[in-house]
Amino acid sequence: MTTEAPTRPAQQFSPSRTQVRQPYPHFKVIVLDDDFNTFQHVTECLLKYIPGMTLPLARQLTVQVDAEGQAVVWVGPQEQAELYHQQLLREGLTMAPLEPA
Repeated sequence: MTTEAPTRPAQQFSPSRTQVRQPYPHFKVIVLDDDFNTFQHVTECLLKYIPGMTLPLARQLTVQVDAEGQAVVWVGPQEQAELYHQQLLREGLTMAPLEPA
C-alpha cells in the first residue's frame, strides 16, 4: 500500500492578484546657505560624503548654495539620502529637511 502526499489544486492566474512594483521613493538632499560655513568647507564635505562627486561639481554646487540660497546635492533612495543628510549635518552644514524627489 502506497501513501501519496495530498495534493493541492493549482492556483489559476488571476489579474487581480498581480503585484505592481512601486518604485523605491527617491529624496533630495539639499544644502542651505548660511553665514558661517566657508566655501572650502562646503566643497570638502560634498567631496567627502556624496558618492561620485567631483571637484568641479562640488565647487559649482557650493557657488549655487551661495548665490541661490540652496542646492540639491544628491537625489536617490530614501535610506541613502538620510545617511548623506546626517553626515553633512554632522559636519555643520545647514540642511533643508529631506524632500521627495
